[in-house]
Amino acid sequence: MTIVIGSDHAGYVLKEFLKTKLGGEGYRVVDYGTDSEEPVDYPDVAEKVALAVKSSEESLGILVCGTGIGMSIAANKIPGIRAAVCHSRFTARMAREHNWVNVIAVGARVLEPNEAWEVVKEFLSASFQGGRHSRRIEKITALETKYMSPKYR
Repeated sequence: MTIVIGSDHAGYVLKEFLKTKLGGEGYRVVDYGTDSEEPVDYPDVAEKVALAVKSSEESLGILVCGTGIGMSIAANKIPGIRAAVCHSRFTARMAREHNWVNVIAVGARVLEPNEAWEVVKEFLSASFQGGRHSRRIEKITALETKYMSPKYR
């Protein structure tokens, strides 16, 4: 499985930590930046990661910023992306199992590196449960399609 990862300047150090951990677990990691703690605009990175995830069913995304909030908002603007901010193992597992989330966003100013790693591992080990949750994902997709139509632009 390929993990597509990106961060803004606030998340750079944590992103590098997570890349090392992911590589050690055998994941193929594709990094969409940033490459330093110099200020960058998080929507630019979120867009790159989200588009990469959207183009491959064999990939998941990880976004890192100060809180995870801005990155998740930006990523969710890309049709087909279901991004969630997760700050616990429980929320990470539920995001995958119930909401079929394909991009996780974590906050470098919220979680210590080892905590973030535990959250990411939980996310990666969980899988979509389907069943009653499939109907809800279909409704989310229908909302996305509906509000992308010219009528609502």
